[in-house]
Amino acid sequence: MTHRTCILIVDDESSIREPLVEYLARNELLPVVADSAAAARVQLALHPVDLVILDIMMPGEDGLSLCRDLRSRSDVPIILLTARTDDIDRIIGLEMGADDYIGKPFAPRELLARIRAVLRRTGVRVAPGLGRQVYAFDSWIVNIDERMVTRADGVNVPMGDAEFRLLIAFVTHPRHVLSRNQLLDLADSKESDLFDRSIDNRVLRLRRKIEDDPTAPAYIKTVRSGGYVFTADVRKVS
Repeated sequence: MTHRTCILIVDDESSIREPLVEYLARNELLPVVADSAAAARVQLALHPVDLVILDIMMPGEDGLSLCRDLRSRSDVPIILLTARTDDIDRIIGLEMGADDYIGKPFAPRELLARIRAVLRRTGVRVAPGLGRQVYAFDSWIVNIDERMVTRADGVNVPMGDAEFRLLIAFVTHPRHVLSRNQLLDLADSKESDLFDRSIDNRVLRLRRKIEDDPTAPAYIKTVRSGGYVFTADVRKVS
């Protein structure tokens, strides 16, 4: 099977993301998207990303912060998008380790040319710092790379995509109270699924998979008026 170069597009504007996805796919690239830094981390855990297109100006954690974090643990190539006309953010981004930048608005053909140039220059390096994503809690193993959830007796527990993405959100944010909206973002929900009760339904299905007694959960606790918290001690397996 031929490898398609995976490009992660991180931008909170759907008017930027959607046409770019279509254009890159037509040019035989594999685009995946995230509308926030948190959603980008989930996508990086799920996909072997070859290059990140990262918007500098995003609500919440901005692109420069995410760029600094990625570069501290990975050499995945990064191209910054910026709507600023001054050079300050661009200079800071490059100093943080970004490989290139392009201003908004941009021509898709120019961005494609920059993507190809950066990939040639970097040798299409897959992010090694994010490569092995295996977590453990109690006797459970969550292998994000191989998309496997294994219980104490060595049996792999079948899990749908929605529950698996929700479990990733929990094991990567243990002991943090996560609101339903945060879980929707972290679990990379589709627009048709954006309502609070969809998370409650996913939590119920996930509890049935990993809890001894789903009616008295030991791992996924409900926080009144807050959301949910994953109470297990999670460790990353080297």
